[in-house]
Amino acid sequence: MKYQICVSGAASGSTVQTSHKLAFELGKAISEQGKTLLTGATVGLPHYAAMGVMSVPAERRGLSIGFSPAASFREHVATYRLPTKEFDYINFTGMEYVGRDVHLVRSCDGIITVGGRMGSLHELSTALESRKVCGVLLGSGGLADYTPVLLENIEAPGAKDVIYDTDPARLVQKVIDALDEKYADFQHDGTDAQVSESRAGRG
Repeated sequence: MKYQICVSGAASGSTVQTSHKLAFELGKAISEQGKTLLTGATVGLPHYAAMGVMSVPAERRGLSIGFSPAASFREHVATYRLPTKEFDYINFTGMEYVGRDVHLVRSCDGIITVGGRMGSLHELSTALESRKVCGVLLGSGGLADYTPVLLENIEAPGAKDVIYDTDPARLVQKVIDALDEKYADFQHDGTDAQVSESRAGRG
């Protein structure tokens, strides 16, 4: 299945300097697996993840989709000053940052936190409450490295199922494996043939 995997991370701050290569490798690994990367269409670590997607040859890479806080391309560029060229498609949510975060997370199948500040904490908490598959890249600083302690001390749904690793490609594979397990009973891919076949099977 072509899962949609969100990479959540700091748009600025120290973790962008220290962990941008890790974010790039996350995006590259998601792309090489043929999956779709979702980000907040922003700068910093999510932007590096989007660049990682684009580093894979076009004939075998996944997609990069951005969820913008802006309501239009003009607002995205002129008001928010956010990037555009690393995305196959940008969803202009018009929800500003807080609303955009919820729409982004609710649209993904799984989420990976790299570095991260308060916005990433908002996205992680939304993901946990939404029962998404959650991965955390340890060693990337910021929220990511505080997450184990946070979830040991604050009760959250699905906290025991959060996936941790220090290697980007390995973490992506673990998240995909968890999604495969979650959707193991899901066979319908939305094609008319399968819909008809499913209906015929029900008599």
